Order: sequence, then C-alpha cells, then structure tokens
Amino acid sequence: MPGNLGPSTLLALALALPAAAEPVTSFTLENGLDVVVIEDHRAAVVVQMIWYRVGSADEPPGNSGIAHFLEHLMFKGTEKVAPNAFSGIVEAQGGDDNAFTSWDYTAYFQRIAADRLDLVMEMEADRMRNLRLTEEDVTTERQVILEERSQRTDSDPGALLMEQMRAAQYMNHPYSIPIIGWRHEMEELSREDALEYYERFYAPNNATLVIAGDVTPEEVRALAEKHYGPLEPSDGIAPRERPQEPPQLAERRITLEDQRVSEPYIFRTYLAPERDPGDQKTAAALTVLAELLGGNGQTSVLPRALQFDSQTAVYSSAFYDGNSIDDGTFGLIVVPSPNVSLEDAEAELDRVLTEFLATGPDPAALERIRTQVRAGEIYARDNVESLARRYGAGLSVGLSLEDIDGWDEALSAVTEADIMAAAREVLDRRNAVTGWLTRPPAEGETTE
Repeated sequence: MPGNLGPSTLLALALALPAAAEPVTSFTLENGLDVVVIEDHRAAVVVQMIWYRVGSADEPPGNSGIAHFLEHLMFKGTEKVAPNAFSGIVEAQGGDDNAFTSWDYTAYFQRIAADRLDLVMEMEADRMRNLRLTEEDVTTERQVILEERSQRTDSDPGALLMEQMRAAQYMNHPYSIPIIGWRHEMEELSREDALEYYERFYAPNNATLVIAGDVTPEEVRALAEKHYGPLEPSDGIAPRERPQEPPQLAERRITLEDQRVSEPYIFRTYLAPERDPGDQKTAAALTVLAELLGGNGQTSVLPRALQFDSQTAVYSSAFYDGNSIDDGTFGLIVVPSPNVSLEDAEAELDRVLTEFLATGPDPAALERIRTQVRAGEIYARDNVESLARRYGAGLSVGLSLEDIDGWDEALSAVTEADIMAAAREVLDRRNAVTGWLTRPPAEGETTE
C-alpha cells in the first residue's frame, strides 16, 4: 500500500514518471493581453496574477524606484474602488492579495474562492487603466517607500553590501540600480512621474494574465473578454532593448565596514548567462552547479570542505539567479568560523573551487543532486500559486510556454560535462565582484 512506502521509494517513483502535466491553455485578446490558464480542480480556489512586462530595469534615467513606487500607488483606488479599499474587498470575500516588483516585471495577485473570480478580475482590470492619484496619495506613499528603504536597506549592512556589489557588477546595465531606488531619486518622485510611467506601461498589450486553479479555459476567456477586453492598448510599448555589459577584465572588490555587523562574511557574485528562450542548457547546468556546490548544508561541496573538513566556516552556500532577460549572477557566501580571518576563509574558498574545477564532482553526489533538483521541480507543481508564478515569471522574461514546460527535461538532461563547462565559463575571478562585510577594527587593532 502507498502508506507503507518510505520517502526514498516515493521519490524514486515520482522521478520514474514524467512530470505531471497540468492542463495549460493560452490565448491572446484583440487588445494584446496574453492569457494563460492552468487548470487544477482539486479545490474550489483560484489565483489571478497580472504580470506587467516592466520593472526597475525599464525605468527612465533619474527615476529609480518608480516601478516599485507605482506598485504601492496601484492600491490607491479608481472611480469604482475607494482609495486603499482594494485589499479590504478581497479580504472580505475570504481571499488575500499582494504585489511585488523585480528588475524585469511587476506583478499583482489575488487568491480567492473560484466563484469570486469575476469580482477580482473586474477590480484588477479596472485599475489597469483607471487609476486615480491625488497629490496627497503620492506624498503619503512616497514617505512609505522611503521608510521601507530605511528599514530594509539602510539599517541592514548586508543589504547595503549587496546593493553596492550589484552596482559594481553591472557597470552599464540597469540591473545595477536597486529595485527600491536610490534615496536621493526616490525623494523627488512625483505624481507626474508616476502617471507617465503608469499610462505608458500598464496596458493590456504589455501584460500577461495568469489564472490558475478551479477554472476552465472557456470560463476564463469569457471573463477576460468581459473585463479586460474593452481596455485600450498603449502605443508606448517598444522592444526592451537595454545597454549591455562590456567585457569585465578584472575582479572588483568591495569592503564594507559597519559597527552593526555581528558575523563578518564573504559574498562573491559572478556575471552568469541567463535562462535563454529556446536554449536552456547552460542555465540548467548552472542550476545544478549551485546545488552541487552549496545547496545542501551537509553534503554539498562547499559545506563539506569548509564546514566539516577544514572547519574554516560555520556556513557556506551557493545560488544561481538566471531567470532574467539579460545576464544574471552566480553567487557564493562564506561565513568564517570564529578566529578565522576573512582573508584565510577566502583563500580556502578559492582552494576548494580550484580543486573542484580540476577534478569535477563526485558521480554519486551529482546523481543525488540531480534527483533532488528534479524532485523539487515536481513537488513545486503541487501549489497553484507556485505554478502561476512559474509561468508568469517565465513569460515575463521572454521564455515561451514550451521553455517553461521543458525546464524539467532540461534539468534531467544535464551531464557532468555540461556542469563543468558552465563552471569553467562562470567561475572566473575576472567576472566576479568579491565583497567583505566586516566590523571596523577596534582601537589599537589593524585591519585584516
């Protein structure tokens, strides 16, 4: 009986079968709105997500933070919905909602009972083109985002280091600009700035509507035609052509000293290829490489070498961020053990990386990691909101439905040769920014 199967047996069974194919349907309205329907009839719940193909990397020069600022202002109301009432209406229907901004997209979502989809679709379509803003709205919300920057960035030395490192990593590309914005530019954002940005980019021909849950494509098409269909497209949408990075010829280094630092650490990022439409081989290899190097705190390469063998570190990890339109980053983090200097910890990190590049992964470890990555992708399909995000984010950065559906297969096809080719391409100090986060030396001490 299934109840008698252990976790490893269930995992093996899951991986032996093809990934569950959720019924996914797509169509486009006459005004340019792309619609994706992901059917999941296990519960009478639905998620609506509207993804605008615009983010902080698309902001006009000097207006950093306007994408995130507008995300806040979108809750200020229309002629039909009172100011700040949107979320309350959703909550009164037993649902919840939120929004988020990235470099490449801005998204809004509601999770609600399936029989309330008509209501939330009407409300979301209404604020796509009918937002009303007063000077008071803008003044109040500008103060909110400035306080958010104070709390999440300016008061956090780690966040400040990441911000400075990203600015150093991207010398020419707008990915260098923080999503929340630079404070001196945020302070000058105006009602006119917000409305100009809104009227140009918030339009059906610059958006993807993703509906996931207990719905049928026919139901969604009828509701989408009813609520989104009458909206006028924008004539300001153009191809997203951005300045690209010149070749990086030398490593860039940053040391940030702050009295608030409790645990000094090393943070390194490398410029890395993004997940490309029609060719996901390198991105899949980098995804597996990140897990192989630092995805598991006990069995991955860096934790085993730094935390257990040499006891140089108390924590180490790796990550890959390639779900973007242009080049992303591959990152490493090492928190040294007490009494181990940042210099010695970094030297040990580089020794381990050099050895890995020379010898490659342990075959058994590689097979285990590939299985874990594949299993994670399969299990993620069990949540309708995760599915909606998977498709919405992918489509927003230019991937096709075929790319998104084929990601599991791309991960399964990764070979050791693919991983090592990607590692040798990316793990090059000339493409890196290395940051040290530390405390200033006490009186009488010298720096490391």
